[in-house]
Amino acid sequence: MQYNFIAIEGTIGAGKTSLAQMIAKQYNAKLILEQFEDNAFLPKFYEDQEKYAFPLEMSFMASRFQQLKDQLSTQDLFRSFTISDYYIIKSLIFARKTLPNDELALFTRFFNFINVTLPRPDLLVYLYLDIERLQDNIRKRGRTYEQQIKDEYLSKIQEGYFDFMKQQLDMRILILDTNQIDFVHHPGDYSKVMSVIEQEYPIGIHRITF
Repeated sequence: MQYNFIAIEGTIGAGKTSLAQMIAKQYNAKLILEQFEDNAFLPKFYEDQEKYAFPLEMSFMASRFQQLKDQLSTQDLFRSFTISDYYIIKSLIFARKTLPNDELALFTRFFNFINVTLPRPDLLVYLYLDIERLQDNIRKRGRTYEQQIKDEYLSKIQEGYFDFMKQQLDMRILILDTNQIDFVHHPGDYSKVMSVIEQEYPIGIHRITF
């Protein structure tokens, strides 16, 4: 593997965790998985976004920062590299789409303070799926609180990721359009994905459609 730290990102239901787990297993990599199910605000947020958006985003940011700080500061000599199913920037991306301006300004001040203390991934992999495929994956995994997610919300989050990526001038970003493949259930499709991720990329945005 060309990289020491890879982060997998994507909108809700894109397959981030599945891909990170598969890569970690194949390469004996150190795996960092987001502990989102422990967040008590998440079910409440999907019922009343306006009321619970700020405490949800603040609690997510705090837990993500603490986990990444702890995991990335310790080196595992028995693992070949580190892979995570999220990158801390998702906190700001989601906040920009869910918070009013005054709360977003406060949130951004805290985010900028912690963001500079964390290492950036050597490669950021973004999994792109159409909204219909995202909703299909969300239904299949059956988390009760996620069944209320609207198409409009997913579209806003997806737009937030694209806005962020377009602004990055010093990152390696790999956008994978996986609408026509199923890397979870078809080994051949997973091999296609890995043949792309394994390559060495220069700084910039690289788009691959399967």
